[in-house]
Amino acid sequence: MTLFTPDLYRNFAIGFAAGALMVGAATIDQWGPHLEAPAQAAEPLSAPQPADEFVIEPWEISE
Repeated sequence: MTLFTPDLYRNFAIGFAAGALMVGAATIDQWGPHLEAPAQAAEPLSAPQPADEFVIEPWEISE
């Protein structure tokens, strides 16, 4: 028997089909009217702002 015979491809196709049926049967209870709930975006994070008394202002250079 050689490596790339039609039997090899047929066995792979049968195995793929059988595996797909087994995965489908195992997850049938999770199927619903839609596949997945719609995505919802997260609220944007807001960084705390410094108080006015902590703001460093540049010195004015007198000439």
